[in-house]
Amino acid sequence: MSRTKKQHVLVIGAGPVGALAALYAAGRGDEVDVYELRDDLRDPSTTPLNFTKSINLALSERGVNSMKHAQCEGLLETVLNQTIPMHGRMIHGGRPGGEIYEESQSYDVQGRYIRAVDRAMLNKRLLDYLEQMPNVRLHFNHKLTGADFRKNIAWFEQRTKPKADHAQNPTQDPSSESGQERPKEVSVEFDFCIGADGAHSATRYHLMKFARMTYQQEYIDTLWCELHIEPKISDSDFAISPNHLHIWPGGSLMFIAIPSLDKTFTCTLFAPESYFTSLADCTSEDLVSFFAENFPGVCPDLISPKDLHQQFSENPHLPLISIKCTPYHYKSSVVILGDAAHAMVPFYGQGMNAGLEDVRVLFDFLDSHDVYNDSSNQATTRQERRAGALNAYTAHRTPDAAAINDLALRNYEEMSAGVKSPLYRMRKWLEETVNVWLPVLGWETQYSRVSFENQRYSDVEKAVARQGRIIATSLGVGSAGLVALIGVAMFRRGGFRSFDLRHWLR
Repeated sequence: MSRTKKQHVLVIGAGPVGALAALYAAGRGDEVDVYELRDDLRDPSTTPLNFTKSINLALSERGVNSMKHAQCEGLLETVLNQTIPMHGRMIHGGRPGGEIYEESQSYDVQGRYIRAVDRAMLNKRLLDYLEQMPNVRLHFNHKLTGADFRKNIAWFEQRTKPKADHAQNPTQDPSSESGQERPKEVSVEFDFCIGADGAHSATRYHLMKFARMTYQQEYIDTLWCELHIEPKISDSDFAISPNHLHIWPGGSLMFIAIPSLDKTFTCTLFAPESYFTSLADCTSEDLVSFFAENFPGVCPDLISPKDLHQQFSENPHLPLISIKCTPYHYKSSVVILGDAAHAMVPFYGQGMNAGLEDVRVLFDFLDSHDVYNDSSNQATTRQERRAGALNAYTAHRTPDAAAINDLALRNYEEMSAGVKSPLYRMRKWLEETVNVWLPVLGWETQYSRVSFENQRYSDVEKAVARQGRIIATSLGVGSAGLVALIGVAMFRRGGFRSFDLRHWLR
């Protein structure tokens, strides 16, 4: 494929999604300018989006595959070398007699696993690679204040280091508050703008002035607070297994812990707002009693009463937002990706992975529509081809984003209660058994399809619903037939490989 003349691409937002989008564009020869509201995200003093000290994320196949296709030599290996494999969930709880137990549940019958990754580390690696590219420029402390997506002009306020009391809307400098001096404004012309500036996206705000966007925003009745488990005092090792995502399910409550390379665990308490309100002015004894009742084994075994009370009191109690919108673009000028397009609750660990996948899918469409092809026999202009690519991208990606958004909301029930349910365990066992002994059927658990495949999210939803109907029918007429079928398959495994049973199971 021959390359056309360079286009000027603006990327708004220098988080993982924006940085990966810039790598994809720069790798295709574009002149790329990345604008970020905050200070350099590699600076430890820069306030993260949610005010917490560190953010551990789950990196799965979709994110890995998207970085692999960035064609940046060594990037994926560098990132993966600084992750921790998590082979399954470790379910914690207490028995009626007071005994504390833990039970491992593997993620995947084929042995596949997700990885714990530090967001700051991932962001740093991506920005380091960008900084090495001669056709990329990074602009920190620049706030997008306006955009004309018909004339392809954007305006930014160039600020000194802001007072970050709100990551999305930092306080003005004292000089500007007093009216002595306003931040310098710069205007930038561009060919194509990619907005990856988070759930409170300024790009989306300005896009809505041009595109007839359908927009839905929901705050769910659950808040979250970050806590930490320190390494063991005796030998400075992990306090609990580092190769699991730890869950204390509590019905409408949940406590989780994800390992970090420094042998700490980043933990999150999820609970309805009413619980946080009732604990707002609680004593250390009250909080310890609350944890003992709902999350046995956490305090004082893993977090001391003093640290628990201090962390709960000092760390913010933050909301969870779910956003759906469409279209994601306007003509050939602009597109939004990641949380700017489809912010989701974190219960499937797919927010970042879906955002990184957005980048891969977007550039697949740009490539397939010959946006980077300089063939002399092209009957359309580059802008027309890019407009066609963005139309196709929105049509393709909207149902997928809606599907994972809904799946993430529903997965809270599975994580906070379903993992202890006999029905959940039975279905997981049945789907995994069919996957092993009747692979020709293509059965997999929902979690495996979401986390270890690149199947479209909307197709995952359909496939899992179809499997659910088959299971329900089998249970309704008696499971003997299905069990017998699996038994025969175990005895004559090879014979079923050549017989496509998917036709009559649809």
